Amino acid sequence: MAFLELNNVSKIFGNASVLKDVNLSIGKGEFVAIVGFSGAGKTTLISLIAGLLKPTSGSLKLNDVEITGPGPDRGIVFQNYSLLPWLTVFENILLAVESVNPDWTADKRKEHVEKYVAMVNLTPARNKKPGELSGGMRQRVSVARALAMEPQILLLDEPLSALDALTRATLQDEIARIRTKHEKTIVLITNDPDEGIYLADRIIPLTAGPGATLGPSFTVDIPQPRDRKAINHDEHFKQLRRDVTEFLLSSRHDRHTAITRKMVLPDIEPEDLNVPAMLGGRQTPIRRSEIKSETVDADL
Repeated sequence: MAFLELNNVSKIFGNASVLKDVNLSIGKGEFVAIVGFSGAGKTTLISLIAGLLKPTSGSLKLNDVEITGPGPDRGIVFQNYSLLPWLTVFENILLAVESVNPDWTADKRKEHVEKYVAMVNLTPARNKKPGELSGGMRQRVSVARALAMEPQILLLDEPLSALDALTRATLQDEIARIRTKHEKTIVLITNDPDEGIYLADRIIPLTAGPGATLGPSFTVDIPQPRDRKAINHDEHFKQLRRDVTEFLLSSRHDRHTAITRKMVLPDIEPEDLNVPAMLGGRQTPIRRSEIKSETVDADL
């Protein structure tokens, strides 16, 4: 039985179809990456799984329970950190833990938060506020906060896309390490096929919009843990990258449409600046409808 299951899910905003007939089945403990172009509907898809949006049609189930709204069984890490700027690292995580476990004692909550602060190597910065942290450190806080809620599934909405290449690689390794240690079910949304292949068990492309849907599932048959240097020389990695990229490009080509529209040009002629005003030049532009033609007979 699938742990997370989406059946014929569609989402329409106004008259715009964003997602259409999305079907997805993820097993418990599986790491699945969904890759697609910017604007294709990836964030809409992760928001539906998180319960932040409701589908126009279709159904979503987690552990055989229908998703009808947000819940602590789903932890989400956003692209923009979403930290409270007036709280410290410790307090941002503590706030989430208190909301999920209000009956815990203060000592138990403190011990639990310290555990996850240490997990993302932020103990030295536990008393700093987000404004005192680098982008990578802020994203680590977001990951720790989501994990500290001990959700059944972790949803990652392009969490590394705003980071520089070196920080992004470091956090990719951090996510891989945490996943291996905790065997969490993870759904990663990304626009980088290489990132999806490096981290996930499966990678699924999302077609170009409008009306985007999921393409074929590609199994990443590369042993864990993965070596970042060695993987670039792995033939399976190269083939996966080629197949996923070609599918995405072909889906964008298939969705290309030509739109013909009527353009109404202004009924106006520019002023002739070569004729001085004192010699009959006009100070304002002439409308074509004002131009009259006539024939005059003259004896020469």
